[in-house]
Amino acid sequence: MKKIVVNSALGILMAGVFTSCGNNSSNSESNNASDSSSTKVSKAGIQQSDWGETDGKKVFLYTLTNEKGVQVKITNYGGTITSFVTPAKSGASSNIMLGFEELSGYLAKPPYFGATVGRYGNRIANGKFTLDGKVYTLATNNGKNALHGGLKGFDKVVWDAAPIDSATPALTLNYLSKDGEEGYPGNLKVMVRFSLSEDDELTIDYEADTDKATPVNLTNHSYWNLTGDAKNTILDHSLKIDADRYTPVDTTLIPTGELKPVKGTPFDFTAPHTVGERISSVPGGYDHNWVLNHQMGSMDLVATLSDPSSGRKLEVYTTEPGIQFYSGNFLDGTIKTSSGTPIQKHAAMCLETQHFPDSPNRPNFPSTILKPGEKYHTTTKYKVILEK
Repeated sequence: MKKIVVNSALGILMAGVFTSCGNNSSNSESNNASDSSSTKVSKAGIQQSDWGETDGKKVFLYTLTNEKGVQVKITNYGGTITSFVTPAKSGASSNIMLGFEELSGYLAKPPYFGATVGRYGNRIANGKFTLDGKVYTLATNNGKNALHGGLKGFDKVVWDAAPIDSATPALTLNYLSKDGEEGYPGNLKVMVRFSLSEDDELTIDYEADTDKATPVNLTNHSYWNLTGDAKNTILDHSLKIDADRYTPVDTTLIPTGELKPVKGTPFDFTAPHTVGERISSVPGGYDHNWVLNHQMGSMDLVATLSDPSSGRKLEVYTTEPGIQFYSGNFLDGTIKTSSGTPIQKHAAMCLETQHFPDSPNRPNFPSTILKPGEKYHTTTKYKVILEK
């Protein structure tokens, strides 16, 4: 495929907004797929447009388009995916991954919409961990806990971006997280690569290296509503997760350390269940980590999400040992679409591939410690399939 890089401004695709696994909210307005009856499709390849400036750095929006017209938009602010536009069985295309239409929406610091989160995705208890005999104190931003990298994590910085000359449209983002940033040790060099295939697969590769031992747990925090319309909830979406165990949490959503069987509980998604079928039996809703059955490091299908109304199915593949399913519990209508539609509870959901929360304080969990001379490398793929 020929790649096209254009510096002229592009028309922005509609994008909706959701809140994240946390209890923050924003009153910023967003644009949702249902607000627009049609979408202009650019040529296959990758296009770049100016998207503003922050922290004295230019921000760009990149549009990845495959030959079928499926589009993914990514900004180098926060390594954020702002939209994923695919067709439904009706023939109409809409955005199934919601985000802001303009940079200003993200600068208002909404919680992690579509962002690359790090240095440590998810929570670390009390914002502390001990490594090589030294206690490290992190920035806390979720009650007494550290969440998704701290007060200014990877979701709130401008990354260096470069389109990739490859057979499929792709984008590489690089960021240097300096020693002591948000309390973490070591200079951490991070690379994230996004690519969109002709099979409607969005693949995200994460790489990192460090000059001091440090915890690393990178993920993407996109919100999914396969109907493409924020007026609909995800409670009728069907979900399957290949996991026989999950990690129970305390009242602050920190794992207790137990790896508990899902059998006989509302957490059993080894066979497909709708999200809303048993959610009333889960206090607060789903916001938990599942212990995936596959061998860590092997790229396997670990979760499937389906929406019968649109015919869309989302398959999640990863090399990671866990996945966080968050059912949009903290959405409260504060955030609105550009047409004024409030984004209500359960209007979207997250499937964040990851190592387990609070792993630096849990020796029985897979280690998240990256040491000098080692290479951090994980891969996650989101594949959209249309079932007519």
